[in-house]
Amino acid sequence: QPSSLPAPLLCKIVIIMSSATPLTKALIYGGKTGWIGGKMAELLKESNVEVVLAEARIENRADVAKELDDVKPSHVFMAAGITGRPNIDWCEDHKPDTIRTNVIGTLNLADLTNERGIHCTIYATGCIFKYDEAHPLGSGIGFTEEDTPNFDESFYSQTKGYMEPMLKCYPNCMTLRVRMPISDDLSHRNFITKIVKYERVVNIPNSMTVLYEMLPASLGMAKKGLTGVYNFCNPGVISHNECLDLYTKYIDSTYTYKNFTLEEQSKVLKAGRSNNELDATKLLKDMPEDIKINDIKTAVELCMQRMQKNLTEEFGPLPDSLPKEVRKN
Repeated sequence: QPSSLPAPLLCKIVIIMSSATPLTKALIYGGKTGWIGGKMAELLKESNVEVVLAEARIENRADVAKELDDVKPSHVFMAAGITGRPNIDWCEDHKPDTIRTNVIGTLNLADLTNERGIHCTIYATGCIFKYDEAHPLGSGIGFTEEDTPNFDESFYSQTKGYMEPMLKCYPNCMTLRVRMPISDDLSHRNFITKIVKYERVVNIPNSMTVLYEMLPASLGMAKKGLTGVYNFCNPGVISHNECLDLYTKYIDSTYTYKNFTLEEQSKVLKAGRSNNELDATKLLKDMPEDIKINDIKTAVELCMQRMQKNLTEEFGPLPDSLPKEVRKN
């Protein structure tokens, strides 16, 4: 265990709320400008849930407390946080800003919702692990929800690693470990869109989260009153090359890419990048029965098929109609 990470806290509260509160009114932090928060707002509205997009900044405790008391939500969805622009390297040079939001802000929300008995879903990250001797690359042995974070090569991941053991102390919180989120559009936050623009990519199998399938799952989990930590990824792993091959198949037949090694990648990045497989056993066991989650390779292929349809409707015949920023040739 890296010395910079905290020792595991004694507090390990993982509870299914004995009587789940009906989901009638949702307050979303990160819903106004955030990617996942915005998608959750749309989903909740489609489910006929009253949605309020939070105005308070999560680092301002008094403002959050007042907002919770004024809105009186049945559930809170926390999708606010700093990932940096254009990427997590930003956090290396903005550590106080990163702590203020990712640590202080998240704890404010967990603590204040707990005081009021409000269920709080936190969209966190699974980028707090890296393959090791006990979880070798290609072994199919994934990190579980009980494993202690072993990746601290980026300050962003360090802050997320600090948070997990503390969030386990709040019996009202459900912490979802999202990884390399994928959507069926060209959002700059979409993992596929990101790597399409790179000159070279590493080729490592990873756990990933297809939002089309997983965000409705998080809604079902919140309705069920689940709490504690969950590996929030489609089961299995998929590599960068497999993702890009599907992009080539469905979106841009002219697209080409080149690989480079982790050692070569480290020379162009300020911070390290997490690569891991997360075990989906607990997630699948506790998932509401009416929710279906595909394995990651099936989920990404279906996502590319939806993206093909969406982009053709938006821009016209592919690939010639694609925006210039995603065309290499």
